[in-house]
Amino acid sequence: MSLADKVLAVNDDLPIRTDKPVHSGKVRSVYWLTEADSKRLIQEKGYDVAADAPLAIMVISDRISAFDCIWQGEGGMKGVPGKGAALNAISNHWFQLFRDQGLADSHILDIPHPFVWIVQKAKPVMIEAICRQYITGSMWRAYEKGEREFCGIQLPEGLKKDQKLPELLITPSTKGILKGIPNVPEADDVNITRDDIANNFEAFNFVQSSDIDEYEKLLKEGFGVISSALADIDQVFVDTKFEFGYVEDAEGNEKLIYMDEVGTPDSSRIWDGPAYRDGNVVENSKEGFRQLLLNHFPDPDILLNKNRMDEREALARDNQLPVDVLMNVSATYVGIAEKVIGKKLTLSDNPKAEIIDVLRNEYGLID
Repeated sequence: MSLADKVLAVNDDLPIRTDKPVHSGKVRSVYWLTEADSKRLIQEKGYDVAADAPLAIMVISDRISAFDCIWQGEGGMKGVPGKGAALNAISNHWFQLFRDQGLADSHILDIPHPFVWIVQKAKPVMIEAICRQYITGSMWRAYEKGEREFCGIQLPEGLKKDQKLPELLITPSTKGILKGIPNVPEADDVNITRDDIANNFEAFNFVQSSDIDEYEKLLKEGFGVISSALADIDQVFVDTKFEFGYVEDAEGNEKLIYMDEVGTPDSSRIWDGPAYRDGNVVENSKEGFRQLLLNHFPDPDILLNKNRMDEREALARDNQLPVDVLMNVSATYVGIAEKVIGKKLTLSDNPKAEIIDVLRNEYGLID
């Protein structure tokens, strides 16, 4: 079996019983279960959700996206070996830690396979909740150009690249295109202030204005839990993105939960502690891959400039990256996952066959 065969690149063609179209994102595909299957599983497995809650199977892939494009390698390598398993293992670890420490639940009800989550439908809060502990990336680029206000927060003069910020900053942006909100452009991923959220909380899908405090509390607590656990393995939690949503439990109580993934190399920057203390930044996250792409192509503005999206998509479509580039990314993802979970990551030779097997025999979701 070749290396390319071990990569799960296509994850929207599994024979999972569904009566809706499969939704395929950049990395995960979502299969909404039939009403009958959702009800049956809730009953059989005893999930703490409303009896009629819609459930879905979420399957991760090894695809790698950066700058809103999917990248691939030479020799038919359409993803990064081990990346999907690493992302899920890290998220599962943090979600469990959050539950253990009494923070909040997630949308995940069950983990049938390292590539698979069974999730409940949540009403998403339309905010990309970003937390920053260090000044780097887009914030540093803007600061260097003279900007001092970010999402309504004033930054002091004299900050240096990659230094720790005086306090943990919450710099939210819009999730999707939101319409009719004063001062908020109708575009995806637009920076917003806390006042924007407070004055229009219903437009962002908050049930009540007091839930803004709850979301900020969960954001800071979640960041703190991950940051502290990473410090124990001498890694620096630089910044991250959280997503939140509402679900109902079996008793009919509505609650705010963590959604999507948390604290992964895809959604966070994680730096190596010893290297950082020596004055070097060694990325244990996707940021290293982004930097490589910026250095790899002669005109990095294509990757940074949203007005050049057509050129960017052509770049990703027409350029196969060297295999060793993707294997270096694999080493980064698998390496940080094994540090976080404290054990070896089990990588599958044929994840698709395993997923079909477990969903057929233990969950009755494949005919």
